[in-house]
Amino acid sequence: MRIKSYVVYMLPCSDGSFYVGATTDLGLRIGWHNEALDPFCYTYGRLPVQLVWSETFSDWNEALTRERQVKGWSRSKKMALVEGDWDEIQRLARLRNQGRKAESPR
Repeated sequence: MRIKSYVVYMLPCSDGSFYVGATTDLGLRIGWHNEALDPFCYTYGRLPVQLVWSETFSDWNEALTRERQVKGWSRSKKMALVEGDWDEIQRLARLRNQGRKAESPR
């Protein structure tokens, strides 16, 4: 019996932005992005796209949680993720948390 897997993935777009999504068939999904079949898809006018990062999960809810997390990250943090630079990801997270503490009323 084959266990279903769920993949969260990131694609850089031609306008410099990143697309983050989740799927059960990564190859098929990236093909759909590059075929530009859906004019309402984020990547439609931002082609070509190519895979730069992915993470596989056995649970769909975990994949969706990770997708939402990465979608909320800054461009710098997404670039650090692509590069596998965990020190930079942690540094950027600390900076963001420090900024929130500085903005919160005391």
